[in-house]
Amino acid sequence: MPVVQAPNILWIVTTQWRAQACAYAGDPNARTPCLDALARESVNYVQAVTPHPFGPFARAALLTGVPSPANGVHDYFDPLPAHGRTIAHELGARGYATAYFGKWHLGNRDPHAPLVGEASAKAVVPAEARGGFAFWEGFEGGFLANDPWLHGTRLPHPVRFEGYQSDVVCARAAEFLRGSSGPWFCCVSLEAPHPPYDAPASGVRPSAASGLSLPPNVPKGNLSEERARRELAGYYAHIEATDRAVGRLVEAAPCRGAIVVFTSVHGDMHGAHGLFRKGWPYEESVRVPLLVRRPGVPAAADSSSISLLDLPAQTLAWAQRTPPPPLPVQASLSMPSVVRLPDQCDRIWRGVRTPARKLILSEDGSPWLFFDLKNDPYELQNLASAPSSAPEIEELRRSEAFQPNFKTEKSKNQ
Repeated sequence: MPVVQAPNILWIVTTQWRAQACAYAGDPNARTPCLDALARESVNYVQAVTPHPFGPFARAALLTGVPSPANGVHDYFDPLPAHGRTIAHELGARGYATAYFGKWHLGNRDPHAPLVGEASAKAVVPAEARGGFAFWEGFEGGFLANDPWLHGTRLPHPVRFEGYQSDVVCARAAEFLRGSSGPWFCCVSLEAPHPPYDAPASGVRPSAASGLSLPPNVPKGNLSEERARRELAGYYAHIEATDRAVGRLVEAAPCRGAIVVFTSVHGDMHGAHGLFRKGWPYEESVRVPLLVRRPGVPAAADSSSISLLDLPAQTLAWAQRTPPPPLPVQASLSMPSVVRLPDQCDRIWRGVRTPARKLILSEDGSPWLFFDLKNDPYELQNLASAPSSAPEIEELRRSEAFQPNFKTEKSKNQ
């Protein structure tokens, strides 16, 4: 009998792209024809969430399958531990060629250095700190939507590439994969649609801010609405530009028969509840797009409580052609520390989410937020203090999502 080769697997991971901001998800502002086409061929996990709505925490969890801070990333500036085992280690040990392209954001960073600009973009991630990927080409940070600096396996020193970052990274990945023999696992990590939202977006002109449709949880007639409209105009331009780059990558010859995953590490509030950026436990921050195209698996909408934490185990099962482990009935959410940057969430919290409910506890364990997502998808009514909610809140508090408690986790990592 002929030997069946293990499948090639492509992860495409974006930043700040919330689940709602796709045309296939019903957003009238989004122009995403390439993702719409991918969605028609994929399992669309409509309830997917990030375990931690902030970049380094989510990236560490995504690569290791272990939540923060247990994976070693407790603070925004914590690097991924060199001894941490990732999906690249697991697949490499099973004969996969592993490759990583794009934003890393898990290196050893100076908390006093500027986050934005060439100095950060040119910071070198040493080979031993690249998560076990056999081939690595990317950048630590810098938030440069255009003309990125890349370094890695074949670029010992940072080299500047002209063009839109998503275009450059996707093109470099496609070129590399054309010369690769399978099976391979490739993670393509894109910064867009991360701010600055007014940066040029590969020729895509922003829509008129006044014509954008805003959800009902964005306060109207104040500075929050004005800012939301201004930033969303640029945000959707970057979404359209990155959609094009992703489309070219997915349709590249080596990717056509591969398992393709598209997702984001977190979303952006964009004025919902008068808030901006991420770290917040609201849907705009924690829900992410998750499309999985697997040859032979029919397209469908799946309402499972899947988290990015589940992706490594699912991916390993696909690689081994074994049944994927069952998905949990609820997803754990948390912010293990406060990131002291403008607009970000101002407290540590922990929560659990099902397709119908979301409970968020403050650091001291008291209920902060409780929402009926089924009947209140925009989270306009906080039921945390409603007497009728007490039995359900107590039941969710006893769930596995809240074990161990904050103090136990913090003491392990201090």
